[in-house]
Amino acid sequence: MSAVTSELRDDGIRVITMNHPPVNALTVQGWFDLAAALDEASADPATKVVVLRAEGKGFNAGVDIKEMQNTTGFDALIGANKGCFAAFKAVYECAVPVIAAVHGFCVGGGVGLAGNADIVVASDDAYFGVPEVKQGALGAATHMARLVPQQMMRALYFTARTIPATELHRFGTVYRIAPREELLDVALEVAADIADKDTRVIRAAKEALNGIEPVDVNKSYRFEQGFTFELNLAGVSDELRDSFAGTDKAGTRAGSR
Repeated sequence: MSAVTSELRDDGIRVITMNHPPVNALTVQGWFDLAAALDEASADPATKVVVLRAEGKGFNAGVDIKEMQNTTGFDALIGANKGCFAAFKAVYECAVPVIAAVHGFCVGGGVGLAGNADIVVASDDAYFGVPEVKQGALGAATHMARLVPQQMMRALYFTARTIPATELHRFGTVYRIAPREELLDVALEVAADIADKDTRVIRAAKEALNGIEPVDVNKSYRFEQGFTFELNLAGVSDELRDSFAGTDKAGTRAGSR
């Protein structure tokens, strides 16, 4: 069963849902499935706006580190990097606005999704963070920089600390805050306000707004990923991921460092 489902409503709002227990840490295939769902929404002229949401404890916990550590060689690492890139790119380049409805935790890859979204609404218990440095990786600073000021982003990045959605609402990067049980209704309310507009104009507006961005988010994120590969080749990332996953990969990943 896919960790990603997509439903187009009669009002033109497409709801894409992530559901991969226990924490929505997506597998390599899950990231590509998410990218495909977003690309499908983009290509469908009946789609007026996308709501990206999740079931379970939180919005998204990034990549499935256990999958990575239980795979011989670097195929899972390369796959996760390509999958995340594809999904983040699909959010950003979706032809219609993407609303991220975030509840609970939004960390690592979750920040990549929310940071590239056009609008973020969040539950009052939501929090955001980029803990990659603890797992020997770099990434999503590009996207966190779209949610917080530069020095705040660096502080969060270096410390691996999180920031509550209520604080991002103060910055203006989270548009609406709602109780968790009302989050989807709020996201659909915002989406309906967009869907009510002429979709030809909205699609043109999305392309225009992307065209005037001061930072190319795709190139910026790809640059970050290059340092992750360096850390992996040095053996640093494997060591830290093994510690995080609580496993010993001496046998499984022999010769992979």
